[in-house]
Amino acid sequence: MVQRASLPLRRGRPRTFDLEAAVERAMNVFWSRGYHGTALPDLLRATKLSRGSLYAAFGGKHALFLRAFDRYIAEALVRMDVELHPRRKPVAGLRACLSGYAERTSGVGGKRGCLLVATAMELAGHDPQVERRVSAFFEAMETRLAGALSRAKAEGELADSVEPATAARLLICVAEGMRVMGKTVPDRATTQATVDALFDQLTK
Repeated sequence: MVQRASLPLRRGRPRTFDLEAAVERAMNVFWSRGYHGTALPDLLRATKLSRGSLYAAFGGKHALFLRAFDRYIAEALVRMDVELHPRRKPVAGLRACLSGYAERTSGVGGKRGCLLVATAMELAGHDPQVERRVSAFFEAMETRLAGALSRAKAEGELADSVEPATAARLLICVAEGMRVMGKTVPDRATTQATVDALFDQLTK
């Protein structure tokens, strides 16, 4: 019996697009329109992918949204890590962090809102995967802020009555509250004044 030579398996066609660029473009669509307000044709136009390529790469709209949402969260945490770096004076880092929120809250950019806040309101109550991500983000944010506040306390920069864990939760409420108020397009001076007033109460 003549044995047939086994043929090498054919590999799938390699991707010819930048996966992370597609995720970023999709993130901007979801950010502008919300999850339910984004239709598949919107994503196809933004990513410049065919329906087949999008499903092959990401598995569908929901999976692509989670990928985009993870990117948004990761960028936010990296930004905080830079602002709150231990080599920086803790109160200066905390001011930079909150002032960054004030900046992103102001003007036309502020009217776009915060993808995390919008997603929490739209999906977290009935989407367990989103709920876990939102909860994990706020826990990570609180850990970072509480760490910086603890260092500030140790260095004598905080008022005696300030407890770092409680103050961390307060800063989160103020930061995310500013993002919600940003939908009304407050001016930069108004949002920064909010930050300044808060630190006047927290610091010596």
